[in-house]
Amino acid sequence: MTFGRRCDLAVRTSIISLAVASFGLATGLQAQTAPTPTQAPVDAAPTAADVATPSDEAGDTEIVVTGSRIARPELDSPTPVTSYSAATLQQSGRVNVTDFLAQTPALIGSSTSAQQSGSTGGFGQTGVNLLNLRNLGTARTLVLVDGRRHVAGLPGSASVDINTIPADLIDRIDVTTGGASAIYGADGVSGVVNFVLKRNFEGLVARGQTGISEDGDAGNRYFSITGGKNFAGGRGNIALNYEFRDDDRVNSFDRARSGDPLQSFGIVRDPNDFPDDASRFDRVLTNNLRYADTSRGGAVDLDLDGIPDFNGNGTPYDRGRNLPGTGLVQGGDSTPLAGYQGDLQPKNRIHNVNLLTSFEVSPALRLFAQGKYTNTKSFTVAQPSFDFFTYLAPDNAFLIDRFGSAAASNGALVSRDNFDLGVRGESTKRETYRGVIGADGRISDHARYELSYVYGRTDSTFLSTNYRIRDRYFAALDAVRNPATGQVVCRSNLTPGANIDPNNLDEPATTFTPGANSGCQPLNILGEGSPSAAALSFINADLVNTYKVQQHVASGSISGDFGQFFELPGGPIGFAVGGEYRKESSAFVSDPLSQAGALADLAQILPEKGSFDVKEAFGELRIPLLSKLPFAETLEFNAAVRLSDYSTVGRTTTWQLSGIWAPIRDIRIRGGYSEAVRAPNITELFSPTNGTFSFIDDPCDPENVPEGTSFRAANCRAALTAAGLSPTQIAAFNPVNDPTATVSLPGRAGGNRDLSEETAKTWTAGVVLQPRFLSGLMVTADWYNIKLTNAVNTPTAQQLVDLCVDQPTLDNVYCTNITRSGTTGYVSDYLVGPQNVAAFRTQGLDLVVNYRLDAGSIGAFNARVVGNYLDRLDFVPTPGADRENQRLLSNLPAPKYSGIFDLTWSNGPVTLNYGINYYSKTRRYTEDQVRANPDIAAPEYLFFREKWEHDLQASIAPNDRYSFYVGVNNLTGKEGDVASNSIPYSFVGRYFYAGARIALDKLF
Repeated sequence: MTFGRRCDLAVRTSIISLAVASFGLATGLQAQTAPTPTQAPVDAAPTAADVATPSDEAGDTEIVVTGSRIARPELDSPTPVTSYSAATLQQSGRVNVTDFLAQTPALIGSSTSAQQSGSTGGFGQTGVNLLNLRNLGTARTLVLVDGRRHVAGLPGSASVDINTIPADLIDRIDVTTGGASAIYGADGVSGVVNFVLKRNFEGLVARGQTGISEDGDAGNRYFSITGGKNFAGGRGNIALNYEFRDDDRVNSFDRARSGDPLQSFGIVRDPNDFPDDASRFDRVLTNNLRYADTSRGGAVDLDLDGIPDFNGNGTPYDRGRNLPGTGLVQGGDSTPLAGYQGDLQPKNRIHNVNLLTSFEVSPALRLFAQGKYTNTKSFTVAQPSFDFFTYLAPDNAFLIDRFGSAAASNGALVSRDNFDLGVRGESTKRETYRGVIGADGRISDHARYELSYVYGRTDSTFLSTNYRIRDRYFAALDAVRNPATGQVVCRSNLTPGANIDPNNLDEPATTFTPGANSGCQPLNILGEGSPSAAALSFINADLVNTYKVQQHVASGSISGDFGQFFELPGGPIGFAVGGEYRKESSAFVSDPLSQAGALADLAQILPEKGSFDVKEAFGELRIPLLSKLPFAETLEFNAAVRLSDYSTVGRTTTWQLSGIWAPIRDIRIRGGYSEAVRAPNITELFSPTNGTFSFIDDPCDPENVPEGTSFRAANCRAALTAAGLSPTQIAAFNPVNDPTATVSLPGRAGGNRDLSEETAKTWTAGVVLQPRFLSGLMVTADWYNIKLTNAVNTPTAQQLVDLCVDQPTLDNVYCTNITRSGTTGYVSDYLVGPQNVAAFRTQGLDLVVNYRLDAGSIGAFNARVVGNYLDRLDFVPTPGADRENQRLLSNLPAPKYSGIFDLTWSNGPVTLNYGINYYSKTRRYTEDQVRANPDIAAPEYLFFREKWEHDLQASIAPNDRYSFYVGVNNLTGKEGDVASNSIPYSFVGRYFYAGARIALDKLF
């Protein structure tokens, strides 16, 4: 939950004709007897030795691989696919699928439960898990289940909550980079993650696991049971899976590194380095950091000079050691940063039920259906509300009682962090429903068809707790003594026409009627624990917000080959053609209090509603030119195209070209080029303009000017001049040292109905090695390059003001959405919204090495490495602007080198697995910051250190029915780097777990 301050919130006829013609050709010549490509069985989980890597014989098995609708041998895929098996997932010890995938190089920037907790989570997003492929954003990562779309988990988006994917039903996870729009439609500009589920399940499998951290927290309980039965002589199958996961909440106060001010560190400006001394580092490691001039019990300014004189309990206020240019102090009575942001991990409880069934009426007709219900309940505690310079009148009864009427003759200004008013939090319930019905079968020996309809819905109700109602809060704060009784009461009870909000003299009461029977209870904010329960009940509200996301997808396709007519030297031409209709809708309804803008801590949030539909036709060809010839074991060309007609952005065309050449059996060279699109989502298009609050660190502050681009200094002078400031005022401009400039700043945020689609051009080139002289070894290496243009960029408020002054001129889209005060020059208004202005580019190398060795009586070994070299990850905010190197930034993270290593040894009933999760150092400061400030920090603090996390699991299977396992993740107990709780290691630390599995061949 982002709360502001301190929380850095007409289908073309040619393709149709091709489909009709292909259908006619396929059905007109059924007498041919050429074998039909078969689909590899995926009903049984791979063994540990498989590790999602095809065997040498797998090359002769044709399946429908991710990234194509044409059945083919898996290793003949021209598109690089990295797969992770069910065994690999289980050996990781992680029952949260996103926690597992976020370790893999391509998905290292994914959003886990820990990132959607406390004050870091988005509004209504507690506990949601989202995948982020290639660090191009969750909105650009297409998530499929068995090659079909899945309903989103959040309103206005297409992003799938991975919590809804049942871990023990997963057979394998395929990750494909780029170019997927021609095959699967929009949203996959960075690629596709396809969860392939088990099929034709027979028997009973149950698994249970529990774990806990070395600190005795972050506990987890997991249970899954799957039962399946074949019937009608094996022509039918029905399977039912139930999965339960329960994750414990962890509060930041529970860990010393995050909750104890003396053990919690930051790297901040050295107060002894003013003016800047080039021989001295600007920023130093500092503990006991606190927010300046505000405290949990109130920092009270009696002489109204902007500096606290007393604590709320009446003792003199210790301001601590001032840290200029930071808004922070070290020590003293101010509120510590430690623990302020709330939870490190939310409470999650997930029930997941899945039903899968199919029945083969005949080879020409197989009926299938899937049903899903997921119930997720999440809870997290975030940060408290806060006050800056809230005014108490001279006759405030609590003020006089504390300090005396003489001391408070002018009233008082109180700055306070309101832990005792009820810390804000979020309690969320999400229900996901998904149904799939369809039919497939053989049209002829050379063609198959598939028809399917998918319906998905996500319903959510989330409770945002402990928000102050503005008019009630100020009425309760204005407490005086009733002259008739001597009791402390609200002034509005005695004088109904009295002013309610001293900061807004014209604002009347709207949520209650002032007067003797108003229900107003006086509120005392002087001293922690002083507010009464009655006052809290009057001023606080829990907000009830709801949303519903719905998805309808109807699709049909025909795939096969033209072998009935002719064959090329490499074999028959394969094809797939079809059409799809998809409709997405989303409706978000905010609480009436937030709709009315009646809250002190949350800007107005209006309901959001929108929908779109798209009609599409697609076609794909596989042209095997040569096969089993000298220097041409395989030579193949592939092409795909998709024509789409959106109700929002109109017509789009996506296409893909690729090829594969194997001069000999041992070597395959592959490559491809594609153009993909992403249409803007519902929120980007239809979000109403709402109020918002954000803490903005002004880039034009003298402390920040050197850390921008070469344009920042001149642009800041021009912007302040345009606002009306004189040269003298510009010279004195220093908002970071003005507390009124460091509070949450009000602004606006909304959608943009004029958005158009963004376009990604992707090329890949790689090689697959399977040397016959070293059986069991497979190596794939693929270079990828993705260039995204006309990209939809929605900056945060901080990014908005930074991007405004970091462009070549102030004549840019970001500056047009910012207003500065003509008196102070501070940002006084801003509009955050999406624009088609940005470009992204990323390129790098993916490497997979897998080696299996059967050592006889010693046992079997399987070693696997999945690695990545990230050559570049660039962001260009507007055309013509300087590129920003996003590589190595810690907040993505996007390290230069990353990889996972797994070594599995099995011998009889015993299996051992050892894993390493690695990524190289990541930047603590941007290139621009270091370039402008070479002495910004000591060399050891310029980067977060590299990550080397070791995992270990041991299992024993006395027989085919039972197995038991124990493991430890983060074996060496590594913690985050200095001044970090989660980089490069999770806050959890060393984690122990144990589990058991039972498998029966027959259900009954």
